[in-house]
This record gives sequence, structure tokens and C-alpha cells, in this order.
Amino acid sequence: MAQVIGIVEGIIFRNEENGFSVIDVREEGTNQVITAVGNFPFINQGERVKLEGEWTTHPDYGHQLKMVTYSSVAPSTLVGMESYLASGLIKGVGPATAKALVRHFGMDVLDIIQFNPQRLTEVEGIGKTRAEMIASSFSEQKDIREAMIFLQSYGITTAYALKIYKAYGANTINIVRENPYRLAEDITGIGFKTADQIARSLGVDMNSHYRVMAGIKYLLSMAASDGHTFLPREELISKAVKLLDVEKPLVEDALTGMALSQAVVMEQTDSCTAVYLAAFYIAEAGSARMLRDLAAAGKGGLSGKIGNKIRYFEESHHIQLANQQREAVKQAMEHGVVIITGGPGTGKTTTINCIIELMIQEGLSVELAAPTGRAAKRMTEATGREAKTIHRLLEYGFSDDDEDIFQRNEDNPIKADAIIIDEMSMVDIFLFYHLLKAIVQGTRLVMVGDVDQLPSVGPGNVLRDMIQSGEIPVIKLTEIFRQAQESMIIVNAHRINSGVMPLLNVKEKDFFFDRRESAEEILRTIKDLIIKRLPGYGQYHSLNDIQVLVPMKKGIIGVNNLNAELQMVLNPPADFKKEKAIRDIIFRQGDKVMQIKNNYRLRWSRIDENGETWEGEGVFNGDMGFIQDINHEEQTVTVLFDDKTVVYDFSQLDELELSYAISIHKSQGSEFPVVIIPLISGPPMLMTRNLLYTAVTRAKELVVLVGRDNMIARMISNNHIAKRYSGLCKRIEQSFRMMHV
Repeated sequence: MAQVIGIVEGIIFRNEENGFSVIDVREEGTNQVITAVGNFPFINQGERVKLEGEWTTHPDYGHQLKMVTYSSVAPSTLVGMESYLASGLIKGVGPATAKALVRHFGMDVLDIIQFNPQRLTEVEGIGKTRAEMIASSFSEQKDIREAMIFLQSYGITTAYALKIYKAYGANTINIVRENPYRLAEDITGIGFKTADQIARSLGVDMNSHYRVMAGIKYLLSMAASDGHTFLPREELISKAVKLLDVEKPLVEDALTGMALSQAVVMEQTDSCTAVYLAAFYIAEAGSARMLRDLAAAGKGGLSGKIGNKIRYFEESHHIQLANQQREAVKQAMEHGVVIITGGPGTGKTTTINCIIELMIQEGLSVELAAPTGRAAKRMTEATGREAKTIHRLLEYGFSDDDEDIFQRNEDNPIKADAIIIDEMSMVDIFLFYHLLKAIVQGTRLVMVGDVDQLPSVGPGNVLRDMIQSGEIPVIKLTEIFRQAQESMIIVNAHRINSGVMPLLNVKEKDFFFDRRESAEEILRTIKDLIIKRLPGYGQYHSLNDIQVLVPMKKGIIGVNNLNAELQMVLNPPADFKKEKAIRDIIFRQGDKVMQIKNNYRLRWSRIDENGETWEGEGVFNGDMGFIQDINHEEQTVTVLFDDKTVVYDFSQLDELELSYAISIHKSQGSEFPVVIIPLISGPPMLMTRNLLYTAVTRAKELVVLVGRDNMIARMISNNHIAKRYSGLCKRIEQSFRMMHV
């Protein structure tokens, strides 16, 4: 096997997804530049490396070394050392710092960084914090490389190997060797088959009881990602036999063992034996019981003469409530648990404001919350009172063991006499369970939402199940107010929801359709709308005001391709714009981006109108902002979200996505001045009435549909609501039946 030691002169090509690279290396001793190909996930220009491999001749690219193994080796000269340190390998060390370090410490600099990092402060410009960052980064790089080599030997891509390392840190190799099936449970995107492949490489028997149990857990977890809280036993067994390629009795025995150890719960229902992961069963059963207790404890009016108080509210605000709104207010004042549902323009916000005002008049303290940051912000704007995310209301934090916990619970409940939750359709069973645990009996719970929108991304069908149970007072607002009737967005949203074609291109209105047949035509039209037509039509800002909402991720007009295409026209590359490639995305200064998961540890800062700096923690799923800066020396990306500035480490960039176009699912809880919705053929399970309805109701001022009119008709006629296995409805019925006895 050939061996080459030299300095990496250039990286000709790198696939960020799997680490495959083509590099030029200047060989020591001969000063000859050779080309090497292989998997180099972390190699940097200026790095000194030892390569082992086989010489090959490519028909187009000539003589090259096909790498089998490689390692980073310490530089042997001062020039090489400076180049190595300046390569970007170590966070906090750029060209200027590298030069200063080598000038001060010479060839001992790597030993200083590794074994005596406090001495780094001897160099001007390096303080204690930066010295710690440099030492930590150097140590982490060493651990990462070892983990990468181990994981990639089992076919795991660079992107997923990074996720695994982020989860397990320096213990990665030990954890994966001890229990490779943890990967399927702990790492989003790594399936059971990948974990199984590693396990089998490590010698785990195919018929291992442990393997079968891991497969069952994986199937139940995957069902949860599709919205189910359980699977029927026979369906689960059938899926497990197929996945694991084992005999049915082996699965049945494993399932029995898991039930005995309480890893799963099996329960006989009217139609099947339901198999739950224990946590889902506890969440469902607990939610039903706590709802019953809240309803029982809150019965009875707060005071008499509610009608008079509503009339006073109407007079003081110069409005007149509809009968349904008055009924909603009365029910909220008379019952412990109430649901208010309705579409756009039916007065949900006015109803909430009336309830708040009347409750405060009664001396009650009221808390407002919503599932996402953007939904909470909208609620704050609509009510004039602070609304929090449900996580923030529950004081999501971290235990002494650094585990995620809700600090508000049955032992430390929310201090409020009434709690109003908006956008309830987005709340999944786990979040609902933790919310109920933190509400003390006697507190009133008012839940507001649109049951016809898409269900929660997480497991369960909470709002729909509660309504269908018939045990909780439900007031459905259906009357569209006169001012709302002026908006074709609202009129058409209700037409779509009723299964009727929307009114298209009504003159001087706010709902338009641009007929296009092919995906390529739709793409060109979307670009034209954003760049020229809409800014000219209504002075709409291409980036701040216009949002493309897309049914699908893949294809020419899928989220992924649209983001790449719109990035090129709205924020093209330029010499003065810094970039960072991660996965298959290039992040660029000026890009519009979205946070795609709740991160309550991310720190933010804000400068108010008086020049005072405020700091806090928490960036939420759905928050949208713009990239202000990319710092390759510090390995950070700075994003401005509304008035908050957040600094991301490069390792956290999997929490960001480009957001020139976003999926309709991710738009829930948000509103935008202008919404563009491309429509072309798609899977019937996806192209549904409630998907279109949800997209249309995200727009405040203007909707533009682009595509095929027969697709609009097909979606409206497709009132398919994907079945979710959920037992909450029946549990609520059973719990309330006990209350009635």
C-alpha cells in the first residue's frame, strides 16, 4: 500500500453529505503535488496529513491516490505549523492568530494548546475565554476524527456521523459498540436498518431477543412520527416480521416480554389490541383523567349577570358580539374547561378579549399561551397582553443532570386562575399532558383553535379527540363578520373548507390564481411574482412580505429546489458575501432562514430603543430571520430574528433551513402579508382540502395560487383526513362517565 505525507494544498471538491473529496497534496521530500480521492470529512487546506492507499489512473483526471486510511500529523516546520493552525481546523484561530501563536511558542504550540492551554493568554489578543475555546476545539476535533473514522467504516454518512457525535460526544464509540440500536431511538434520521447493519457487523445475532425488542420500539417510534400514539397488535407484529425478517412467534414472545417489563402497554379496545410505548399510554390516560378533574372543579358561574357584563364590554369597545360569541364567553365563565373553535373572520380574537376582560373584572389572574413563538407573538399583538409559548409557560429548563424538564408540574403548578391556549390544533399529546400536569384544580382552561386545520406534527389528535368525545363544552364560531366578508381570503377559506371552489381573480380583491401547467412554468412565474409583479402591485418587499408555501419537499417546485432557485435570484453569491456549506445547503450572508426546532438553550441579545442590551435564552421552531454574518475563524453564524440576535456555532446549523419557501406544515401558527402557493400533481394522501385551507389562512393581505385549476378542484374534493391511531377520545368518554356516576 502506498504512503504519502504532505501538506493539503487545495480541496478541489467536497461532498458535504458524505465527505467524499478530491484534494491536492504537496508531498514532503519530492515537493510534487499529487491528487488524492476518498472520504475526507474534516480535512482542511494547510493541514499536514499521512495518506495510505492505492495508485490508480483515472481516464479523465490521470494519476491519483485512492485513499484507504488517512490521519492528521503534526507539521514539521514553522511555516507548516502556521499554515496548519490557520486552516480553520481550530475554532478561534485564524491566519493572524496562527502567526502570533507560532511566533510566540514555535514548534511547541500544539503541546501548549493540548496540555497547557492557560499559557495561550501570553499571546496578545487571547484572553482566558478564547484560550479555553481554542483548547476545547482542538480536543474536540481529535475526538470527532476518531469517531468519524469508526462510524464511517459502517457506512454512516458524514452528516449523520456529526449528528451522532453531537448526541454522544467523546463517548460515541463506546455507546455505539455497547448498543448500536440506540442510534435508531436517539438520532433523528437514522433508521433501524442502519443501526441493525452496524449491530450485525459487531456480531449481534439476527434472532437476538434484544434485536427484536429494538425493532418493535423503532416501529412504535416511527408510528409516533406519523401522528399515532399506538399501533394495533397485529399490524405491529406484521410490520416487525417484515422489518426484522424473523418468525412471527419470536416477535410475539418479545412483545409479551416488553409488556411484562412495562416497556410497552397493551390494551384491548373495541376494535383491536392497542400497543403503546409506555410514555404514550401514560400521556393519554393522564390527560383524560386531568381534563375530567379540571372540568369537575371548575363547574359553576364566576358570578351572575354575565349578560350585563358582555353588554358593557360591547358598549365600551363599540362592537356587537354575535350570539355564538356571547355563548362562548358565557361557557368560559361557567365551566372549568371550554373549547372555542372556528375559521378565520369568525371573531375568535374578539371573543378571547372579552373573556380576558370579564375574568380580570372578577379578580382572576389570566395566562395566555400558544404552541409556537410566532403564534404566541400573534396572540400578544391581538390581545395587547403578553402571551408565551406553552414551553415557556411551563418553564422548560434543565435538571441537575442536564436533562430537559418542565419546571412547572403538579408539585410546582402555574400560578394562574385561568389559562387561555390559542392554536390548539398544533398541540400534541405530550405537550398537552405536561400542560395539564401544571394546572391546579380550580383553574379554568379555555382552548381556542381551528379544528379544520392540519393536525399537530407530533403524536395524537388532541383537539379533534376532545371535540369528538362530546364531554367538553364546544362552541363553534361560524358567522363571518361583515368586515371579514370584504376579504376574499376569508370568504374563499370558508368556501374551501365547505368543499366549494374559491372565487378566483375577483377584481380589486385579494385572492388570485395564475394558471400554469408545467412545474417549470410555475417556477418561472413564482420568481417573476416575487421579483417584479408583487413589489410593483402592492409595494410588497420580496423578502420581508412574501412567503412561498409549498405542499411537498421534493421536485422542481418542492421546498428544497425552490429554496435553491429563490436564493440565486434573491440573494445571489458575491465576493463580499461570506458562505458556509452544510449538508446540501449553502448558507450565505443575507439569506432568509428558519429555526426548525425548539432550542431553549440558544442565547440571544437585543438592543432596545434606549441603547440598553438585553439577553435571554430560547429560539423556537418556526422563528424566521436573516443571516447577518458568517465568521469562519470563530466558526459562527449570526442571525437576526425580528429584534433578537442569535449566534450559532457551525455545529448547530442543522437547526436552520433556508426559508424563501417553507412547507405548509411548518407555516402553522404563522401569518404573512402575502402567500404564494404552487399547485401541481402530488400524492392524494398529501394534496388534501385541509392542507390548502391551512395554507390560504396563513395570508393577511394577499393570496396567489400558481398552477393547475384542476389541482385546486382535486384538493377541495379530497377531504381525506389521515387516520391517526389515538385513544384519547374514548379515554375522555370513560373518565367523564365516572364523573357522572
